[in-house]
Amino acid sequence: MDHDVDIEQVAAALQVSIGLFVRRLRQAQAEGELTLPESSALARLDRGGPTTSSALARLEQITPQSMGTTLASLEARGLVERRADPEDGRQAVMSLTDAGLQVLRNRRSARTELLARALSTGFTPSELEQLMAAAPLLERLAQNI
Repeated sequence: MDHDVDIEQVAAALQVSIGLFVRRLRQAQAEGELTLPESSALARLDRGGPTTSSALARLEQITPQSMGTTLASLEARGLVERRADPEDGRQAVMSLTDAGLQVLRNRRSARTELLARALSTGFTPSELEQLMAAAPLLERLAQNI
């Protein structure tokens, strides 16, 4: 690595630009769409399969009460379902419904379309290549935090 690169300066620049990116993406959220905790819970259930509310709360690093509220809202809308845990009947296992999976897919494609529209105006092919090259680096950076 070039020793002239100031790591603190890179960190500060990324914090500002990624922060703005995330805020703008959240602001573009349509009315009636999922909240961030709801979206996160659905995505976890999609990736990890059925699990308990308390396990989801631990993974998301939120209180079991907050996760319970989030899951109750998703359940009321038919996006997740509750079943008795086959190993421990006292606990419930939450899983994604077909409707929940569809909402998750629609949300992902809506965000992808939003980003594609933004990228299609005002970026040169060279800049698009730079952004594509940066994507795996940003993902690795997120995993290292």
